Amino acid sequence: MTQTPKAKQPRKAKQPLTTAQQLSSLIKSSRDILRKDKGLNGDVDRLPLLTWVMFLKFLDDLEIRHEEEAAMDGKPYHPIIEAPYRWRDWAAPANGMSGDDLLAFISQDLTTFSYTGITHVNKAGLFKYLRSLADQGEKGSQREVIANVFKGVQNRMESGSLLRDIVNKINGIHFNSSEEIHTLSHLYESMLREMRDAAGDSGEFYTPRPVVRFMVAVVDPKLGETVLDPACGTGGFLVESYDHLAAQRKTPEDRQQLQRKTLQGQEAKPLPYMLAQMNLLLHGLEAPRIAYGNTLAGKKITEIGDRERVDVILTNPPFGGEEERGILSNFPPDKQTAETALLFLQYIMRKLKRPGHGSEHGGRAAVVVPNGTLFGDGICGRIKEELLREFNLHTIVRLPQGVFAPYTDIPANLIFFDRQGPTRDIWYYELPLPEGRKKYSKTAPIQFEEFADCLAWWSNREGNAQAWRIDFAQLYSEAKTKAEPFWKQAEQERQAAIDLGKKIKEIDLQLNGLNDLVQKLTLQDEQKDLKDRQRQHEDAAKTAQREGDAIYWPIYNLDAKNPHGKEALEHVPPKDLVAAMRSKEQDVIRLLAEIEALVSEKAEV
Repeated sequence: MTQTPKAKQPRKAKQPLTTAQQLSSLIKSSRDILRKDKGLNGDVDRLPLLTWVMFLKFLDDLEIRHEEEAAMDGKPYHPIIEAPYRWRDWAAPANGMSGDDLLAFISQDLTTFSYTGITHVNKAGLFKYLRSLADQGEKGSQREVIANVFKGVQNRMESGSLLRDIVNKINGIHFNSSEEIHTLSHLYESMLREMRDAAGDSGEFYTPRPVVRFMVAVVDPKLGETVLDPACGTGGFLVESYDHLAAQRKTPEDRQQLQRKTLQGQEAKPLPYMLAQMNLLLHGLEAPRIAYGNTLAGKKITEIGDRERVDVILTNPPFGGEEERGILSNFPPDKQTAETALLFLQYIMRKLKRPGHGSEHGGRAAVVVPNGTLFGDGICGRIKEELLREFNLHTIVRLPQGVFAPYTDIPANLIFFDRQGPTRDIWYYELPLPEGRKKYSKTAPIQFEEFADCLAWWSNREGNAQAWRIDFAQLYSEAKTKAEPFWKQAEQERQAAIDLGKKIKEIDLQLNGLNDLVQKLTLQDEQKDLKDRQRQHEDAAKTAQREGDAIYWPIYNLDAKNPHGKEALEHVPPKDLVAAMRSKEQDVIRLLAEIEALVSEKAEV
């Protein structure tokens, strides 16, 4: 029996790629090209190169839009970047410069190239030209921003042909399409995460987005307020703040307010500075106000005036580093330390608006700090004394281990304070690890959903297994009351030593020119007795001061452990632990005595 051949099924028409798929494919193919170049060493080199290429394409698309808008309004347009350094001049033509000619045009200070059929001899290379824009614009202008971005940029690619391929790929991105920019912003964030994981100690550039998102959510910046990140890295806090504030826009004036007068940042290192600029541009901020340089190297913090203060500070300042001696002079003599985190904390405190000076309630801050900041004493203790006496430190969120892996496993905390001080109650919230987990890692990072219980608790605070409260005002009052008699005694002893010192000096004057040996010996014996008594008073002053300090300063150890946690026993004060052990010992002795009595009764029977 002859079988009838099956009819061919019609092929399904290929679905067109979505914008996300197209851009993802474009970025993937670009990164594949970059992997072929011998001059690049992993994602730490590849992402910065991709960033500055995209940055130039973005700027040209932005300029084309502004030119069109000016033409529609019948106004002249003055370009930021002149020909032949615009993307459309050297990059957009698919048959444009390539190979060694392209490498020379980009990197050399002086080079020879052709443009519109004319050969330009010994003309500034691209990077040299872009860096020179700082001399052509006002402080904070887009020209200065571009110059700062390219101040630390180097082209590490060795193959000009591969670089040409990258340029052609990036030319396919349309930065005047809101859909493409939105999609690319998410792709860029994922590349930043990959860079953090690959960068080792450069992981400081990146704070996990769930942590950033939580901090922004609870601080809740409002449109019309100024928001600052003085150590902005790749701009995560500013990006999240921008998205948070963008939802509040209702009028063109609101948009202008957000674009021009709301977000501020500063970054000291050239690479994260460039990455932050790109990150903010992709998220919709057309002219990011990010200063380039070390925040701590500015003026003395005591000279920061009300006009320079801000409403909100959100930041994860670097910790574990050391600042140079010259920078320390910007801080009060009794609070000078090389520890970067403590210097930034002082700067943040001074940068917050005071109540009644452009703000009804004053400024507020959310800051990531290492565990050492909580329990540190000495200079650290004095800084915390100022924080708790002049500011309202209302909440400390204790993060689980590994949140900042792989950059560091140092335990970190989120502190929240405002200028409605002094501090009365400090609430602690210990964020638990997900069930079955011992720590976070780069392959299993923290998720925003894990903050859900803390977010729900934030506005309706009650003690529970994760949250507890410390009455700091009471601790302060009790400690000060107990310590003051010792401090008063110390002051009295110091004054007595000073009074004796005056008498010792008077005898010195009497001894000068005295010839009578008997009188001289008598005065010297009297002076020796006075010096002995002076030393006794000085020693008594030191002892009394130490006893008072031992009562007062421990209240500034903020490393409070969860009283409901498994590790609470490890942190019980020694005297309480000994008392508990003695109580248990007495229970054991009593039980043994009862057992012995029962044994004796049975033996008698």
